Amino acid sequence: MKAMLLKTSQPVEANPLVLSNLPTPSPSSGEILVRVRACGVCHTDLHTAEGEIRGAKMPIIPGHQVVGYVEKLGPGVRRFKRGNRVGIPWLYRTCGRCTDCLTDHENLCREAQFTGYHVDGGYAQYIVVSELFACTIPDKYDDYQAAPLLCAGIIGYRAIRISELKPEEKLGLFGFGASAHIVIQIAKHWGCHVYVFSRSDGHRKLAEQLGAAWTGSSEQSPPVLLDRAILFAPAGRLILDALRNLRRGGTLAIAAIYLDRIPEMDYITHLYGERTIRSVTASTRKDAEELLSLASQIPIHTQIQTFSLQDANQALQLLKAGKINGAGVLKIQ
Repeated sequence: MKAMLLKTSQPVEANPLVLSNLPTPSPSSGEILVRVRACGVCHTDLHTAEGEIRGAKMPIIPGHQVVGYVEKLGPGVRRFKRGNRVGIPWLYRTCGRCTDCLTDHENLCREAQFTGYHVDGGYAQYIVVSELFACTIPDKYDDYQAAPLLCAGIIGYRAIRISELKPEEKLGLFGFGASAHIVIQIAKHWGCHVYVFSRSDGHRKLAEQLGAAWTGSSEQSPPVLLDRAILFAPAGRLILDALRNLRRGGTLAIAAIYLDRIPEMDYITHLYGERTIRSVTASTRKDAEELLSLASQIPIHTQIQTFSLQDANQALQLLKAGKINGAGVLKIQ
C-alpha cells in the first residue's frame, strides 16, 4: 500500500513525510481492515512531525481523522460488515480495566494508545483498528466532509463540555482553525454569543460568516466579559489574554496537546475571582458518539481544503502557516 511515512521528526519545511510502499496490514482477532478514503490534517500531526510532542512510534504513519470502508474482517468481528463506512478517531485503544476506563474517563487511561502516534494512522491506503474503537459516520456527510468531525469536531465538543458552557452564555475562542469552526456552530445552535480571537484575517472573516458576535486579535478586548473561553492555539501567552477577558467565576478550557511557554501570571489580575483553568486530554468514545449525533441534528458544516496523499507535507506546511481556512483533508485513492 502507499503511505506517507515519518521516519524522524524535523521541521515540515524539510518535507519529513516520505511517500512509501508498505505491506498492507492484516486484521487480528476483533479488528477490521479499513480502506481509507479520507484523512483529516491536524495540528497534532504537525506537532508529531516536528517533534514537539514526544513518545511517538518511529517510523510512524500519521493521521487520526480517518474515514474509510471495511475491507476485511478479523476473527470474531460482529459489529461491522464488509463495505460498511467507518471513522477512526484519535483514541485507538485503552486497557479497559483501570479505574479511568471503568468510570467514563477512558481518555485518561495510562495505557491508552492513539492513532497516528502509537500505531500507524490514516495517511495511508489501509489501516487496521479494533471494531470497538471504530465509529459509524452519519449518512449526511460525504467522506471528506466527515473527516474533520473525527478530531476537530470531537475535541471541540469535549472542550465545550470541559468549559461548562451553558446555553446563551458568552464564549471566547482563541485560535480559529478546524476545531473552532465546528465549535462556533455548536455554540450558536445553543444560542450562545461567540467572540473570536485570531491573527488571521481569513480566519476572522470565516468566523463572521459563521455568526461570530465579534472578532479581533488576542491583544484586543471584546465589548463584554466572557463566561467561558476555549484556547485552541498552541501559544501559552494567549492564556493570559483569555483570562484577562474572562468574568469572575468563568472557565478557560485549553484544547491543545502541545503548548509553548506560559508567561508569568499575576494571580490577582488573571486568576483571582474563582476563575478556572482546565485542560482537555484526548476524548472518549462517548464524546465521539454524542458529537456525531449532534453534527447531524444541527447540522454542522465542515469547510475543507483537500490535498492528495503525496501532498501531505504541503498540507502541514500550510497548516503551520495558518493558511488553511477550516480543515485540511487528504484524499486517499
